[in-house]
Amino acid sequence: MRDDGHDRSTSLDPSGEVPDAPWLHGTWRVVRLDGAVPAAGTHGPPWLTFDGDGVVFGHAGVNRVRGTWRLDGSALTFGPVVATLMAGPPEATATERAVLGVLQDGATVTPGDSAFTLRTAAGRTAELVRAPADGLR
Repeated sequence: MRDDGHDRSTSLDPSGEVPDAPWLHGTWRVVRLDGAVPAAGTHGPPWLTFDGDGVVFGHAGVNRVRGTWRLDGSALTFGPVVATLMAGPPEATATERAVLGVLQDGATVTPGDSAFTLRTAAGRTAELVRAPADGLR
């Protein structure tokens, strides 16, 4: 069963194609946003899981998020991203706004060994590292 409670794959890419970027599949912790360490929310630091079927889900700072993703060369774009609507502390809310901003803008991906950087056209950055197999915290 997937972490988001669904046990079957669904391709939400409008073209019907399943993204082919196996290196990106899995869970990633957001460790820097615009060069700063993100504030941890009530459920820990932000994280994103990229499923092989084009679904992305995770925790943005305060709320859980879910949407679609597509990697075309080095351009990572996200389809509609939805989030739950809980209120949170100001620092975690600011983190969430930054994470959602990167997801809404899409970005160029620069992959590393077990990390990657997203850079938007506006110059915003998010650095992510692969989450350890034993959990996110």
